[in-house]
Amino acid sequence: MNFSDRLLNWYDKNKRTLPWRNSQDPYKVWISEIILQQTRIDQGLVYYNRFLNAFPDVRHLAAASEDEVLRLWQGLGYYSRARNLHRAARDIVEMHNAEFPRCYQDWIRLKGIGPYTAAAIASIVFKEVVPALDGNAYRLLARVFALSYNKDSSKGKKQFLDVANQIIDTQRPGDFNQAMMDFGSLICKPALPLCPECPMNDICVAFQNDAVAGYPVKNPKRPVKIRHFNYFRITTYDQQGNTLLYIRKRKENDIWKNLYDLPLLETAREASPEELFKHPWWKSLIHCQNNYTIFRHPKQRIHKLTHQTIKAKIYYVSVDAEHTRTLNKMFFAVDFERFEQLAKPRLIELLNWNADNNE
Repeated sequence: MNFSDRLLNWYDKNKRTLPWRNSQDPYKVWISEIILQQTRIDQGLVYYNRFLNAFPDVRHLAAASEDEVLRLWQGLGYYSRARNLHRAARDIVEMHNAEFPRCYQDWIRLKGIGPYTAAAIASIVFKEVVPALDGNAYRLLARVFALSYNKDSSKGKKQFLDVANQIIDTQRPGDFNQAMMDFGSLICKPALPLCPECPMNDICVAFQNDAVAGYPVKNPKRPVKIRHFNYFRITTYDQQGNTLLYIRKRKENDIWKNLYDLPLLETAREASPEELFKHPWWKSLIHCQNNYTIFRHPKQRIHKLTHQTIKAKIYYVSVDAEHTRTLNKMFFAVDFERFEQLAKPRLIELLNWNADNNE
C-alpha cells in the first residue's frame, strides 16, 4: 500500500470534525484557512464562528470597516492576516461581483493568499489536483522521505513540491491535503511524534534510521528582540466633567499596524519614571510639571511575540484640561467606552489600561 492510500485510510477513520470540512462554500474554507494560520484549532474555532456570525458572506465582510474586522480579530495576532482578508474581500466584490476564483492561479493573485492557502481552497472546494503544504505537511514529508533541504530554501521548495506532486491522490486532492494537515498535527507531531503507532513507520526513512528528530531540516533560530514599551494612560476632563482618554492609531510599519493603543515612548533599555518624565518626548507633550498628576506605581507586563519580547509598563497620568493643546494635536481624546470598542493589541488589555488610578 502506497503513502497516499495509507494516509487516506487513516484520515477516513480519524479525521477531525470541523465546521468547514466537506464544505463546498469557498468563503467558509477561505475564512478557516486564514484564521488557522499560526493558530491552534481550538482557538481558531472561536474566531471562525465569530467571523461567520458577523460576516456571513463575502459581501458582508467587504462592507465592514477595517476597524470592525480588526476588532473581531483582536487577540488572534498576526493582524496583517485580517487586513489582507478584508482587502481581498473588497476586491472579490468590487472587481469580480462577489464571484470567487475557481483555480489555484486565480486565488494566489488575491491579497494575503500564498501558495498554501490557494492550493488548500482550490483542492478542497474545486477538486484541483494541487498539493497544499503547511508546516504539518512539510514535517510529514521530510520524515517519511528523509528530505534533506530546508523547506524555505529554493532547492527545498522544489524538492518538497516535486515529492508532493508525485504522491497526491488525484481523485481526492482536497481530502489528501486535509489528511496531511491532520496527520502531521495528531501523529507526526513536532515533539514526541507517535512513531510506534504510525501507519507510515515501515516506510518512514527517518524512523527506520532512528533520525526522526533531525527532520525537517531547519534554519538556526532567529534571536529574540527585546523591546521596552512605556505606555501612558493620560486622562483629562471635558466641560461636562466626563473623563477622556488619549489614544492613538498605530500607523508605523511595525507590529499591530492600524490598531489603537495609548501614547507610547519606546526606550532602548528599561527606564526609570524620573528618566521618562524628563524625556524630551514627554516635555514636548506637557510643558509644565504642575499641569499633571503622576501615579508612580506603573503596572508591568512581559509580552512574548514570535520574534520579540516586549517589556511593557503603563503609567497613569491626569492632565488639567486647560493644558491639553499639544495632546489634542497628537492624539485622539475619547471616553473609555469608545476605546473599549476599538481594536487594540492584546497587551493593552493585559496591562489593565482601564484600572482605577488609585489602585
